[in-house]
Amino acid sequence: MIVLTKSAAEEAQKIIQENEMPVSAGVRLGVKSGGCSGLNYELDIVEEANDNDRVFEQHGLKLFCDPKSYLYLKGTQVDFHRTMTESGFKFSNPNAKRSCGCGTSFAV
Repeated sequence: MIVLTKSAAEEAQKIIQENEMPVSAGVRLGVKSGGCSGLNYELDIVEEANDNDRVFEQHGLKLFCDPKSYLYLKGTQVDFHRTMTESGFKFSNPNAKRSCGCGTSFAV
């Protein structure tokens, strides 16, 4: 399972509402090749799930993940942090053997 914290879900829901997206909308989490560690996290707001997606619902928000990405993301926690100097989504992935300094790239 992939876990969204309450703060991550609230931030995503705010983006969905600001963009007046349909009730079927949710967060798509995936991975793609690239980055300084080999794989990059992808996080996007989409209108609906794809046919083969795994779908999770947490804190009233839908989370979509394709089967291939799920192999790398199983057990990952997505959080949202806001400080005086920065804000953004943070990933805690138990499958990552190493991560880059920016936190958006990892290796397995």
